[in-house]
Amino acid sequence: MRGKQIILGVCGSIAAYKVAELARNLTLGGAIVDVILTEAATHFVGSATFQALTGRPVLSSMWHLPEDGVVGHVSLGQHADLIVVAPATANTIARIAAGLSDDLLTTTVLASAAPIMIAPAMNPQMYLNPATQENIALLRRRGMTVIEPEVGRMAEPMVGKGRLPEPAALEAHIRALIGRTTGPLRGRRVVVTAGGTHEPIDPVRYIGNRSSGRMGFALAAEARDRGAHVALIAGPTPLPPPVGVELIRVETALDMQAAVTAAIDGADLLIMNAAVADFRPATFVDQKIKKGLNDDFTLNLVRNPDILGGLADRRDLIKVGFAAETQELIMYARTKLTQKGLDLIIANEAVASIGASDIQLLLIDAHGSETLARQPKETAAVAVIDAILARWPERLSPMERLNA
Repeated sequence: MRGKQIILGVCGSIAAYKVAELARNLTLGGAIVDVILTEAATHFVGSATFQALTGRPVLSSMWHLPEDGVVGHVSLGQHADLIVVAPATANTIARIAAGLSDDLLTTTVLASAAPIMIAPAMNPQMYLNPATQENIALLRRRGMTVIEPEVGRMAEPMVGKGRLPEPAALEAHIRALIGRTTGPLRGRRVVVTAGGTHEPIDPVRYIGNRSSGRMGFALAAEARDRGAHVALIAGPTPLPPPVGVELIRVETALDMQAAVTAAIDGADLLIMNAAVADFRPATFVDQKIKKGLNDDFTLNLVRNPDILGGLADRRDLIKVGFAAETQELIMYARTKLTQKGLDLIIANEAVASIGASDIQLLLIDAHGSETLARQPKETAAVAVIDAILARWPERLSPMERLNA
């Protein structure tokens, strides 16, 4: 995101207030954000708000541009890395589809070769109108990214499809699109596993662990931001899935093994972060087990398959594992690195990390180790992906984009 030049086109919709936060977050992320307000948008939000949040002059007219000679009504779009139109009204969508250039926003879109993202927001009937749907389909055929609006309560007293997604979701879409365009993992396929598994005892009980899945979800989002097509295989967790990744839900270790086996076909990188149960009940009781009269209860367990160990001979795939331990962290991690044929193992102290929002990681490979400071898991994910790219730049260099 740092140094990327993003044009944010804001149209006349009550949802315009949401993109003020988006402009702020993109700017804090290091992007250079130029805001274009349509004439209608100025009735909903003011230029001063966006100028304060971006530190850039706000543009609204082809005839009142900065006098520094840098920005022109045509050159503005030619210097952009991405154009985002949010909220996009039915009127602006129709004008872009028709190829009109009768204001600064439509002229900028028409004169730019940058990727274009459209985020519609409007009355549900207007959104579902065949004319609007045909215009959206046309924009997609031309290669523009159109974000589906959400279903919810509108400004008027009605519920339907037409709400602008929240700023965090819009930012995730933007990061994903920039990654697919210029990211170091563009065209690569990455598989990430996350969360724990539930091994059912009866219809209401299971064997599990305290894994939240947060680290794995952060890794999936970061790989997405670097341009990869990401398949996220997740055990039971209440976390919302990252925008723009292929989500595969599983419950048990056997489910995860089957999902991983299928997902790594054609993959370049596997990051096995999931806390997979080592054992499962030998039998499943199809009715709730009652306490009965005895004080003792014996549960027979059988070992689950070692998913990573079963891939030891897959040398075409970069394999990264995690080791959560309560003692002898380095010793156990190095043993797993060797026994499972991993390229890299990431160790962490289990009690202090599982279910927590932050984590301290130790990266271990055949050549040595590297300790990362304790930090939020989202920040740690950035460091992990950086470390992976640094170790295998040739094997993970950009290639032709895969079909999602």
